[in-house]
Parts: sequence; C-alpha cells; structure tokens
Amino acid sequence: MQASPKSVAPIRLYLIDDHALFREGLVALLSQQPDFQVAGTADSVAHGLEAVLAAKPDLVLLDVDLGSERAIDFLYAARQAGVTARVLVVTAGISDAEAVALIREGVAGIFHKHSAPQELCAVVRKVADGDVCLEPRYLKGLFQSVDRNSTKTTPTLSDRELVVVRFLLRGLANKEIGDRIGLSESSVKSVLRGLFDKLGVRTRSQLVKIALEQYSALL
Repeated sequence: MQASPKSVAPIRLYLIDDHALFREGLVALLSQQPDFQVAGTADSVAHGLEAVLAAKPDLVLLDVDLGSERAIDFLYAARQAGVTARVLVVTAGISDAEAVALIREGVAGIFHKHSAPQELCAVVRKVADGDVCLEPRYLKGLFQSVDRNSTKTTPTLSDRELVVVRFLLRGLANKEIGDRIGLSESSVKSVLRGLFDKLGVRTRSQLVKIALEQYSALL
C-alpha cells in the first residue's frame, strides 16, 4: 500500500494594523488561501507583541503607522523579546528614510497597500519561504546611508558568491537564481549557507544589509 503524501503545514500569519476595516478585509482575503492560516490580529505594539509571542506565527504583517506608535517600535520590542517570526511591512506610505531604518532592523519585505491582492499573497509566500522583497529604491537608500569611509576588514567573496548576491538583491528566489546561472536550487542554497557562515548572518535580509554596506562597489 502506497503511503499518502505528507500534508504541507499552512503559513501562519499574524496581522498588526490599527485600522479595523483594513484588518478585517485582509483577514478575509488571506483566509481564502488554502496555504495561509491567520493566527490573529492586533491594533498596537503591546497587544501584538504579546500575541505574537503566544501564537508563534511564521510571518507578521505589520503596518507602519500604528497611531501613536510606529512599526520600528514593534521591531525593537520584538527583538528584545526574542521573536523569531519574519516581518513583512504592509503600508499605505513610507518615507525612504523610514524604509531604510526598517530594513536595518531586519524586515524581510515592504509591500504597498495599493498593490493588487494577488500580489500580496505572492509576496507573503516568498517572504515566508525565506526571500527578501524590497523595492530597488529602498535598497538604493540603504546603500546611500552606508558610511563609505569605513575601514573595517571584510571577508573576500568568490565570483560565484557575488553573482548570487547580485540576484538576491533583485529579489529572485533560489530557483530563479539557479536558472539564471546554471545551478541547481540546492547548489544555490549551499552558496547562501556559505555566505551566512562567512558573513556571520542568519537571514537573507541581514545578508542584503551586509552586502550593501560592505560590498556595494563589487555589486
């Protein structure tokens, strides 16, 4: 008797947004996706942090403007509390400076509310899978904020590692990178693991940050 295939666990999501109408609409949208599970919602940093620690979602969808609070406040508190969930910022508007600050704090993506619903679902899946989804203008802002006078010694990256990083900065998934440079998806993952170890980072967003800070002249 052939064994039945293992079921894939849904992506557990938590929403933090201070607009009830938007929260309810987003819950309705995301709940229609068979691979998503909405673990809960909150309207403030305090309520959101407490609930995220209890629910342990895979991904937090976080608004920038939370009334008297900002998304950066949640990120600071989450880091101190040991939250491991990835964070996707979903916003109606954000300055380049604030976007750079959020990227520095480790957000895995910034998505604009005026975009199509199917685009949000696609970005949620990519970010939950470990990708980084950031517009080039935000990456440019991050690059411009780097201290070009830094004399810190940095590890040397191989030609293959540099190529992988270039495509990573363009938001490509592992399979897409592999298709572009003739490597298998597992080989791309192996290159990324090597980069993580070499640069002392744990996430793709941290790798993006280090690449722009220390290797911008080579990319």
